[in-house]
Amino acid sequence: MNKENKQYFKKLISLVIPIAFQQFMIALVSASDALMLGLISQDALSAVSQAGQIMFVYTLFYFALTGGANIFAAQYYGKGDLDSVEKILCIVLKFSVSVGAIFSFFAIATPELLIRIFTNENKLVGMGAEYLRVMGLSYLLMGISQVYLCIMKNCGKASKSAIISSTSMILNIILNWLLIFGVGFFPKMEISGAALATLISRIVELIWTLIELSKKDSIKIRRKYLLGNDKILFKDYCKYTAPILGNELAWGCGFAMFSVIMGRLGSDAIAANSIANIAKNLIICFCLGTASAGGIIVGNQLGQGKLETAKKYGSKTCKTALVVGLISGGLILALSPVIVNFANLTPNAAHYLQIMLIVCSYYVVGKSMNTATIAGIFCAGGDSKFGLICDIITMWVVVVPIGLLSAFVFKLPVAVVYILMNIDEIIKLPAVYIHYKKYKWLKDLTRNNVN
Repeated sequence: MNKENKQYFKKLISLVIPIAFQQFMIALVSASDALMLGLISQDALSAVSQAGQIMFVYTLFYFALTGGANIFAAQYYGKGDLDSVEKILCIVLKFSVSVGAIFSFFAIATPELLIRIFTNENKLVGMGAEYLRVMGLSYLLMGISQVYLCIMKNCGKASKSAIISSTSMILNIILNWLLIFGVGFFPKMEISGAALATLISRIVELIWTLIELSKKDSIKIRRKYLLGNDKILFKDYCKYTAPILGNELAWGCGFAMFSVIMGRLGSDAIAANSIANIAKNLIICFCLGTASAGGIIVGNQLGQGKLETAKKYGSKTCKTALVVGLISGGLILALSPVIVNFANLTPNAAHYLQIMLIVCSYYVVGKSMNTATIAGIFCAGGDSKFGLICDIITMWVVVVPIGLLSAFVFKLPVAVVYILMNIDEIIKLPAVYIHYKKYKWLKDLTRNNVN
């Protein structure tokens, strides 16, 4: 390795490890929910999986808001302008708290209505609503803690951010075990126990986050920035975040349609899809970590005006994402027999799961490449419109119509429907590569005179 490569990979590894571990712990909580509730019944697993789709939709807004924060926090931090970072933090907080409050209200007040979006099986609706009603306040709490942890990640405290988030996730898993099964003097609460464990862990995460921001060397939430907006930064943030939000909603609502479709193909399909998603989310963590870390590194360089260095780092990030994606896909294939045997499923659901895991093995390769470029490199330079256009066409012109037709018009087998609905990341690759080579993302977005 030459000096430049060593410098890049040193930065990448220092970010990838804590970010990937943080992602892994978040995915592990979903896995523990599925594992423990699956021991109670397949219906309990399926119900919480469908309830989890509400959290998935919420995270679309969260990823969009923090995606915009990533752009400016990385660039302004790279430039050394911490005052602008604090202004961005307060802008994002106002949006995220508002969104979190809306989700919390409907999760607590009308949980049955939300669950019926994803399944029409009355038993699952009742069980899923029970889960949402208890953990509903978590959305509001996350609207504060997760935004601040995102800013920490972009400002040289990725490890501390990961420690806070991961510790809360570990607490969640422990409380799952205690409250689902009623260990010791804890009551046996089953689905409500899983929900309560989530709520308690989010409360702990928020308290720790507030303690962290009170420290002398931390980025602060300033009252003056909460009460008023820097007009220039607010305009910049909205300009580049709006396409990211559109992109997240276009992709995420399309992806949520997969659950809507699978949710009407029977409990076996729901359960198998739940386990496949959990396995995929656990193994794809290094792919997401590479994308996030690469975006931060490129953004730091762009903020310093080092466009050629940013260009080289972008290329290295793409190559790294390909390698990590191939390793992740191979790992899914290698572990698929273990996953199928370990899951507490009916024979029919286990058959579905075998096929779904094979599909996931090639899906994650495309996902790794596309996330590194669209969500990482492109957004680092403010090139956020491409992802919106790409996902609208891919999801809503191609994949969702194919899924609806194959499931409800042609009534194809569940496995075939699943395969057809998971081609989105593969068909995006040529367009993403062509756009990458245009280098429209190679821009310094910082301003010298921000008021």
